[in-house]
Amino acid sequence: MNLTTTEQGIGTRAGRQALMVFAWALACGTFAARVSAAAGATIPWRTHEAEAMKTDGAVLGPTYAPYRVEMESSGERCVKLGAAGQYVEFTVGSPANSLVVRYSLPDAPQGGGTRSSLGLFVNGKPLRTLALTSHYAWLYGNYPFSNDPAEGKPRNFYDELHVKGLPLAKGDVVRLQWDGRGADYCIIDLVDLEQVAPPREAPAGSLSVLKFGAGGKGVTDDTQALRACIAAAAAKHEAVWVPAGDYRITGDIVVPSNVTIQGAGMWYTNFVGDPRLYGHADRRVRFKLEGRHITLADFAILGRLNYRNDSEPNDGILGAGVSDSLIRNIWIEHTKTGIWIYNGARLRIEGCRFRDLLADGVNLCVGTYGTVVENCSARGTGDDCFAMWPAPSDQGFDGKGREPGDNVFRHCTGQLPFLANGGAVYGGKNNRIEDCAFTDITAGCGILLSTTFPTSDASRGIDNNFSGTTVVRGCDLLRCGGFDHDWAWRAALQICMDRRSISGVEIKECRIRDSLSDGASIVAPGAAKGEGTLSRAKFEHVVITCSGLGVPNSHDLWIRKDAVGALSLIQSPIATVQNDSSHFTLVRK
Repeated sequence: MNLTTTEQGIGTRAGRQALMVFAWALACGTFAARVSAAAGATIPWRTHEAEAMKTDGAVLGPTYAPYRVEMESSGERCVKLGAAGQYVEFTVGSPANSLVVRYSLPDAPQGGGTRSSLGLFVNGKPLRTLALTSHYAWLYGNYPFSNDPAEGKPRNFYDELHVKGLPLAKGDVVRLQWDGRGADYCIIDLVDLEQVAPPREAPAGSLSVLKFGAGGKGVTDDTQALRACIAAAAAKHEAVWVPAGDYRITGDIVVPSNVTIQGAGMWYTNFVGDPRLYGHADRRVRFKLEGRHITLADFAILGRLNYRNDSEPNDGILGAGVSDSLIRNIWIEHTKTGIWIYNGARLRIEGCRFRDLLADGVNLCVGTYGTVVENCSARGTGDDCFAMWPAPSDQGFDGKGREPGDNVFRHCTGQLPFLANGGAVYGGKNNRIEDCAFTDITAGCGILLSTTFPTSDASRGIDNNFSGTTVVRGCDLLRCGGFDHDWAWRAALQICMDRRSISGVEIKECRIRDSLSDGASIVAPGAAKGEGTLSRAKFEHVVITCSGLGVPNSHDLWIRKDAVGALSLIQSPIATVQNDSSHFTLVRK
């Protein structure tokens, strides 16, 4: 049956909230604990929110509006230090030896960033001075954005600084105090504390890059040394060992079959870009995986990119024709993308961190299939945290026209992209998003299933549209459903039939709460050309509560008037449902 507005009349917001609580207790006890406990990556750090700290600064937010620093802040709240000597202060809950601070400084009037510093005090004693810059923050105007403040519409307010080797015990009092120099203010969003394990030792039988001339001090150009070590390791069937240090890289690192590059840990082994050369697309830190049985493990890629140009190739890690390979425990920041797989088969990407990128964290693109991304986290990306986009190509990875799909995002966490979505699937066969957590996705959807991007080419007989069954299961979406610059307000979870219709969608055992706009929506801009139909779709054990924090008159579930098709709601306690389409049927079971 079609649900009409008469069925949706739940009364006051307070009444609806009471109904939501009752619905949780009545219908969701069987899986709510599982979602709460299991969703997201295993996080080895503890986050301290600035607004919960002791401070003499100004607490900002929550504010639900685009182009505001509060909207890019965790919980849409942060602390502004506006005078020399102002601080935030908190107590350490468990021993830690490393710290990450997420902060924002103003841009220079003509762009390019400003510089300042924070004093790090422990139990009232100065420990370190933390140098800050906004050189890698602040973008303006319309997509793909610029570095010119005159274009307005600012975004990408934040950057992060990570520091290791700190002696922090439980009960210590940590203070971050702004010196007031070089900028008009300093905003603190959060601090992560982590107990990092000691650096790894060299694997038996490995070849050290130091023996091939690498300096590891961030001073010499170590590109050729790393290339030579990789070539020797491939010939001898041994691993490349990169001990703790900073290795300046100024060109592509091609990794062939059967090669392992092993670092001492993502906090210790750093491949660092050269800021003087990073404006040249061919002089960036880029690992290109070409072949089979490749392993990258336990290091960081620290790029130097502060603009987005989609006509330039991606840096970070690229896979173009790579299979049966492993990418594990890699930290990537200040690159265009984190990991972009053009054609991949049976890959595992696990334990990686993506921070402050200009585009996607992970994108499984073109003919990629059978790939699992697990236990990864993304924060501050400039596009989707985790995306699957089977763009049309002449053939799949294996040369036999294998249909892209059977890819999985599992136990991943996405937070605070300044553009786009947490998890996104744009087509393919039998793809899945499982047990993931998406939080503070204020520039798009927590999860988006969409046909916005091309996946088909009729002239070549290619059709990579959604097929089989696309599954979203066990996911937790908190404070999602933000303002997209092209689409305005999007729901926390959205199914969008744009270029093509969509068939075969199962949303199971998911919790969506505190959405900025609608909790879930089904929209069909493609209906005007006959491509607006959703079929074989169901929500099963889906709970949506407290929608519309930032947008009045939002709904837990909204069917836009252009949508065509049907959706089954199976044991899904959704309080406010608005079906504006006479061509769409909602069936409660």
